[in-house]
Order: sequence, then structure tokens, then C-alpha cells
Amino acid sequence: MKKYILIFVLSLILVTTNIVKAQNLLIPMDNKQNDHLRAYGLVYWSLQSPRQYKAEWLLNYRSGSFLIEDHNDVRQKANIMGVSFETLSASDLNTIYQIIDNSNMESVSLEKAPKIAIYTPPDREPWDDAVTLALTYADIPYDTLWDKEVLAGKLTLYDWLHCHHEDFTGQYGKFYGAYRNALWYQKQVMRFKKSAQESGYSTVKEHKLAVAKSIKDYALQGGFFFMMCTPDTLDIALSAEGIDIISPEIDGTPIDPDCQSKLDFSRTLAFENFILETRPDVYEFSNIDNPKPNLNPMDGLEDFVLFEFAAKHDPIPTMLTQNHVNTVRGFLGQTTSFNKDTIKNTITIMGDIEGSNYAKYLHGTIGRGTFTFLGGHDPEDYKHRVGDPQTNLALHKNSPGYRLILNNVLFPAAKKKNRKT
Repeated sequence: MKKYILIFVLSLILVTTNIVKAQNLLIPMDNKQNDHLRAYGLVYWSLQSPRQYKAEWLLNYRSGSFLIEDHNDVRQKANIMGVSFETLSASDLNTIYQIIDNSNMESVSLEKAPKIAIYTPPDREPWDDAVTLALTYADIPYDTLWDKEVLAGKLTLYDWLHCHHEDFTGQYGKFYGAYRNALWYQKQVMRFKKSAQESGYSTVKEHKLAVAKSIKDYALQGGFFFMMCTPDTLDIALSAEGIDIISPEIDGTPIDPDCQSKLDFSRTLAFENFILETRPDVYEFSNIDNPKPNLNPMDGLEDFVLFEFAAKHDPIPTMLTQNHVNTVRGFLGQTTSFNKDTIKNTITIMGDIEGSNYAKYLHGTIGRGTFTFLGGHDPEDYKHRVGDPQTNLALHKNSPGYRLILNNVLFPAAKKKNRKT
């Protein structure tokens, strides 16, 4: 009799243990979430943890909520980070899965924490880049690299790459008109020229083109590439290989009078048929950008709407657009938005400015990799002028614009599924 009682007790312990293991924490991403941005950091931490806690992304369920295995240290980490969570029983979880199966939703397993790199000049202030701010606030680790490391093939060490608002055309950000007499601009020109010479290139344009081609190759080989503010400069540089598109005031050499007709759009990632802006005193690179965005944030004319995608058939754009709002407050940048007439028909537009001909948020595939472009500089600093102070994300912990950035950061962790037919 004692033998059977012991067996029963042991069986009960095993069953109870399995029930505990089956429990999960729901990280809500709707308006019940205290800190949306650090929620991404919690998920990243769970994947990076030595215990590698299992996680899932519940696309379109409560604004793109997450599931993480229920363990004491996960709860402790969430409490430290100020991230809201809810305990789920096995019955609760089954109900969620049933809702997902019967709705425009999908559950995607997250496998591993992606290794992240940010392409940025070594002397650039880290607070001058929205992605760097987001990663720092969410406590997601990253490495920085610049031209030398890129040309040495270091990108292959990383799963995800973001470029600080770089000008790959060799025109020093088109700051000549307003800042050519500023000391910081003159130092930048000298630094870029020196860097080009040290790398064996005769001009900054050739040097930056080599970097742009390396980034394109990185994506072709399976990398995840994200860029804000000036992603159009990469395509302009790629299309203008071997062509002088720079005014003599900036580079000291004559511009090719036929440069526009010589552009090769087959080399670009997202844009085609654009018209260059070659005047040195105009703060634009081409007609890809809207040259006259509305400067008043209160009228909402730059706000953009996120598109809804079929989660079971198009999980990638669904992941990248997860948010707790449909309309995101607009923000300006050197390239604020993208002229739809210049966007290739192979590109997925994920958000646009209603009533205009401008898209704000784009995604595309190239080779085995992907790229995502977001117009504007800082989602919580509408105009962001040179020298503006740092954005304090503790004051914007539920920022929809910054959520878009962090969607992209977590995107490479997703386990790829075959498309449903």
C-alpha cells in the first residue's frame, strides 16, 4: 500500500511540475503595457539569457504581445525594467491560441537574440541617433563600427545593421549651404577626406560608395539592414557609380553635365527614376524626399498610418508594423518621407501619409536578406535641428515611433515559417 501511495505522490509531483513548466507570462503590448520600449529589451534578454527562455511574438494579438516562459528571474527582470506582465494558465494560453487561429493573427517563435551593429562615426554623439537611443534605453547590447570595419568584412559577424544618418553620396550631408563656415562641418570634411585616403580611395565619394556596396552585399548574403533619415543616399550612391554628381563647390571637381541620364537604377535597393538635386546650397539629395514637409507638429499633416497585413500570409510586414496605435505622429528628418513615384514596385509600403504621395515606412528583400527604411530622424523630436538636446526616452516609454525601430531590432530573432497556401 505504501508503495502505491509513494508512486501516486511522485506522479502528482511530476504532473504539478509539468503544469508549472507549461505556464507562461504574457507581455502585453496594448495600452496595458507600462513601458513598451523596455518590453522589447525584456524579450531580448530572455533570448540572450544562458537559460534561453522560449519566447513567442503574438502578431496582431493585443498589439503584438509576447509570450515568455514563466520563471522567477524573468519576473524579477520585468519588475526591474518596469515592464508589465500577466500570468497565464494552460487554459488561458489555449484560449489565446484559439483566438489567434480564428483571427488575422499569428504566433511566431523567437529563436535567438540577434547580434547588432550600428554604423556610426567614432566621434558622433550616441544621443544623436534614434536607434542608439532606443537600444540603450531598452538595454539591448550593440557594437559600433565605421568605414574601416565595414570594408574589412566585419559585417558578417552581425545579424542586424543600422546606419546612423550617413550620406553615402560623398556630399557631407548637403550641409554646405548652411554650415560651410562652421568649424564642425570643416572638421567633418577633413576627417572624411583623411579616412578615404587611409583606405586607398582618392575621393570621399569613392570611399562611401565602397561602403554602400559592402552594405548591399551584407543584405544580399542574408543580413537585416535598417536605416532612417538618409536611406536614399545609399541608393543614390549605388546608382551613380563612376559618375560625378557632386557640385564643384563641395568636391572641387566639375560635375558631369549628363549625370542624371547616366544613373543606373538596376543597382539600387528601393528607389528608381529619381531626379538628383545637385545645387550645393539646397538641403536635398533628390526628389525622393518631400522638399516641403509641414513644419507645425500640431496640425498632424506629417502623421502617418500603418497598414494592416495578413499575419498568416505576410508575417514579415506584420511584425514590422506591430503597434498599439494605427496612426503614428509624424517627425521630420533630412529625408522625411519617400515620394511614391520613385519607389520600386517590388517594395512593400508599410505606412504612408494619408492624402499625400509620400510613404513613410518601406520594406524590401534582396538576395537572402532584407532592408527596411523609415523616413525622419527622431520619432519624439519633431524637427530635430543640429545641436538639439538628447531625447529622454523615459518620457516617451510608450512611443509608437520608437516601437517601429524595436520591431526591426527583434525581427531577425523570428523563426521563419513557410508561407501558407
